[in-house]
Amino acid sequence: MYNTNNRELSWIDFNGRVLQEANDKSNPIIERIRFLGIFSNNRDEFFKVRIATLRRMILLAKKNSDEQIQLSEELEKTLSVVGMQEVTYTDSFTRIIKELKNNNISIINEKSLNINQELFIEDYFREVIQPNIFPIILDNFNAAQMLNDSIIYMAVNLSSTKEEKKDLHLLIEVPDYIPRFHKLEDDNGQTILIFIEDIIRYNLLSLFAKYNYDSAEGYIIKFTRDSELDIDNDVSKSFIEVMSESVKKRYKGIPIRFIYDNKIPKTLLSKLIKKLNITTQDYHTRGGGRYHNLKDLMNFPVLKPELIFNKLQQIFHPDLPRDKQIFSQIRKKDILLNFPYHSYYHIIDLLREASIDPKVKSIKMTFYRVNDDSLVMNALISAARNGKRVKVYMEIQARFNEKSNILWTQKLQREGITILPTIPGMKVHAKLILIRRKQSGKDFYYTNVSTGNFHESTSKVYSDFSLLTANQKIGKDALIFFELIESRYIPPKMNTLQVSPFNIRSFLESKIKREILNKKKGKDAWIIFKVNNLVDTAITNLIYKASESGVKIDLNIRGINIVKSGTKGISKNINAYSIVGRFLEHSRIFVFANNGEPEVYLSSADIMSRNLNHRFEVVCPVFDKDLKTDIINILDIQRNDTEKYRSLNVGEINSYTRKNKGFKKLNSQEYIYEYWKNKQY
Repeated sequence: MYNTNNRELSWIDFNGRVLQEANDKSNPIIERIRFLGIFSNNRDEFFKVRIATLRRMILLAKKNSDEQIQLSEELEKTLSVVGMQEVTYTDSFTRIIKELKNNNISIINEKSLNINQELFIEDYFREVIQPNIFPIILDNFNAAQMLNDSIIYMAVNLSSTKEEKKDLHLLIEVPDYIPRFHKLEDDNGQTILIFIEDIIRYNLLSLFAKYNYDSAEGYIIKFTRDSELDIDNDVSKSFIEVMSESVKKRYKGIPIRFIYDNKIPKTLLSKLIKKLNITTQDYHTRGGGRYHNLKDLMNFPVLKPELIFNKLQQIFHPDLPRDKQIFSQIRKKDILLNFPYHSYYHIIDLLREASIDPKVKSIKMTFYRVNDDSLVMNALISAARNGKRVKVYMEIQARFNEKSNILWTQKLQREGITILPTIPGMKVHAKLILIRRKQSGKDFYYTNVSTGNFHESTSKVYSDFSLLTANQKIGKDALIFFELIESRYIPPKMNTLQVSPFNIRSFLESKIKREILNKKKGKDAWIIFKVNNLVDTAITNLIYKASESGVKIDLNIRGINIVKSGTKGISKNINAYSIVGRFLEHSRIFVFANNGEPEVYLSSADIMSRNLNHRFEVVCPVFDKDLKTDIINILDIQRNDTEKYRSLNVGEINSYTRKNKGFKKLNSQEYIYEYWKNKQY
């Protein structure tokens, strides 16, 4: 067994890279603020998922056993590192907000208002906010009245300085459907913003005027709950009904973190802790600053266009001119799209054309995450209305997207679209479109295999590859895949695609072992993996063995990486790094030297046990030599990045090992855009 990095600490390192982007002055100031929001959102999800999982494992382990002690130590260390990172985050937030002033933007609180601003927020509060506020007197509060962990609450302390009167404590839910940031009247050339909670603070006395107090203070608190769904096994209900009920129960999940304004009076904090049944052994409790739930910074208003990234003019692929039939173009040769550099409208155009083409007989498609107002879905609905047989697999178990996916499932069913039944406990994470078209009296298949979701919004910020092909072997394998998830668990026999939970693991193992054997024979041998997370122990051990055999291995890992790379001996031939920048690196790619004849594969799967063992995933070969060259070129560009490249090697984690080190300046994401823009076809 080889040594590996701790999974939780590696994730914290990833969020540290997001925080680095917030502190990178080469990024526009509002984009830096948005990175602060991304960091905050990531941290919330880390508590909801990973910290919650560790807590559950501790509870399930035998009391005082070695396992429970080890897990408890891991949790304690993880929370300690999170705490240190939180200090850095708070400092970054304070510094960046001050830097805004250099761009003539100021965020003020209720204590810094001029008369005109006071009049405005009094009117705004009375007309917009107050009708949506429903205070709870803490003395009447029952812990069974569960708080929503997606929003913030204000704990209010009403007191009297003129007469002896007991302080009154209340709780206010800050409405999240009203914008968090509000623009006030400009002041001396400065654009002025205020948080919604500061507007509420200013108006507390008027809100509670009938209680006759002359002092009112508000302090923000926030919960984070365990997000794991408790799925009922009631066979009398449909799985959609079961999941709908489970999603509702999530809002009553066990709270695992409680954070509060550290200026809150001890008496009010004590009452909150008592009323909410908070115990220090069950909760991660922490005092913090005046503002919480800063994931809302992701939606910070665009006050000046020059303070955000320049708009990317997405590229329309030359092989898919809008005046030509898409099917005829795909028949000529395979086409590779690389989002967000290429326009996602090519996918929508494909489905729109399929919906009205009289030769198209059926469309099959998988969904994991999807837009609330999806043009992709509208195209499928149009196809169904035009008499096409449309079948959709909608993954209603996709974490944090369950509600949206359930609603889409119900809408599609109303349109007569066949919804393939969900497989309890087994998520379908593959991203496939299969279009069956009659040509010369025979079925002909067009397939789209993607590394990312069919989601128009994320396609503008997530970097993914999408292969359009008329290769009939791939098309027939895709047909087998859909038959597989319809018929459940029949092991597939395919010619081109690899499918988990059946054979992606063995496929990767065999390819790595072949590279080891080739190296021993003196042949060309190397491996490139580009994934979001690499945490599978068995594959990791094989990577170490390949390195020991002299196989050069590049690991381009956006998130968690448990491989201890770059050390003498077992991992000296492994170079691990991460690209975190304007776009979220999301594609999964496996490349093997194959003795000078490189093999390139696109995948929906990361190298994680859950993806290899417990999900339906697809790995697809890229056959076209030009497209293989393109993908390898893109990977080479990222390997040579100097601006967003961070080392993941031991002793260098999150270090900019090439920035300002004499290398020619290269931002890989900017360069990749130019690569596609200037490519000659």
